[in-house]
Amino acid sequence: MQRYTKNQINELADILKKDGVISVPTDTVYGICARINSVKAHNNLVIAKNRPANKAFPIMCADTKQIKSIAIVDEKIEKLIQNFMPGPITLILKKNPKLPTYVNNGGLTIAVRMASSRTLEELIRKTGSPLFMTSANQSGKNVCTNLDEIEKACPTLNGMLEGNVSFGKASTIVDCTLEPIKILREGPITLEEINSVL
Repeated sequence: MQRYTKNQINELADILKKDGVISVPTDTVYGICARINSVKAHNNLVIAKNRPANKAFPIMCADTKQIKSIAIVDEKIEKLIQNFMPGPITLILKKNPKLPTYVNNGGLTIAVRMASSRTLEELIRKTGSPLFMTSANQSGKNVCTNLDEIEKACPTLNGMLEGNVSFGKASTIVDCTLEPIKILREGPITLEEINSVL
């Protein structure tokens, strides 16, 4: 399986534009991704991950503008984005009703992250679409910690971006659709930090 460096973002973006699936290092764990504006790319990611078809993928955006294009952002959520993104946090938001059903299996919410590295941000911009981003592993199995493990676990990938992950701990997941908001998974960012901003 071909491995690419961060100087080959154009090649990786081309793979994604052609509905391919690649692995990339994120700030928390290694991820595998595909573009969100193609049902074929989505289905290829489901196959690569061996994920139940009814389980929606989190989405990685390049910036606030992209988040607002796929989700409903009010003043409270805007504060969270400004204070914690990019960073090890995933926000559950109400989805933009215009999004196609396959993006989140017809649900009303969407899980959103923001690219934390310049390389990932550049990849998203060059692909021209936010990316489905899920941990690099087979569904239900341990997360892969290096490229060799990823290649073994996900042999149908179309390429891999070399690089390191920093936290090695999954992001904090915050459900912003509830009142008060609720942490669904503890991660590097705490509820106290979130409440102090709100």
